[in-house]
Amino acid sequence: MKTFTEYYRNVHEKVIDISQRKKQAIRMTKLAKSSAFQAKKKRTMMKVRNSAKLLVTARKQTLMAFKKKLFPDYDNMSLPQKVKADQLVMKKYGAKIDKVAKKVAMKLKSKEAERVASLKSSEAEK
Repeated sequence: MKTFTEYYRNVHEKVIDISQRKKQAIRMTKLAKSSAFQAKKKRTMMKVRNSAKLLVTARKQTLMAFKKKLFPDYDNMSLPQKVKADQLVMKKYGAKIDKVAKKVAMKLKSKEAERVASLKSSEAEK
């Protein structure tokens, strides 16, 4: 059985074109509306994430922070501009992003138990 990191690496190394990405977005939008998917997401959020998943989350947060810092209007950019911006950020700051992501992951790990506890307590109140 594949581990999460192996699966994640394989998924993100695969390059897909814009039409495939749009189809995937439509499919996931429909899926996100289903009650079964929402229940699964809720159950997953109640569990403590392992270090691999925390590192993925930390990397996404760090990457977005770098993008927002270099390109304040990143959200309003067109798709080709975003691709160009992403390439520039990765070329210029790729190693630094990995380094910062590890530190962010450590902070997330320390707050993870608190996050789950607060979710469970709010669930118990309902």
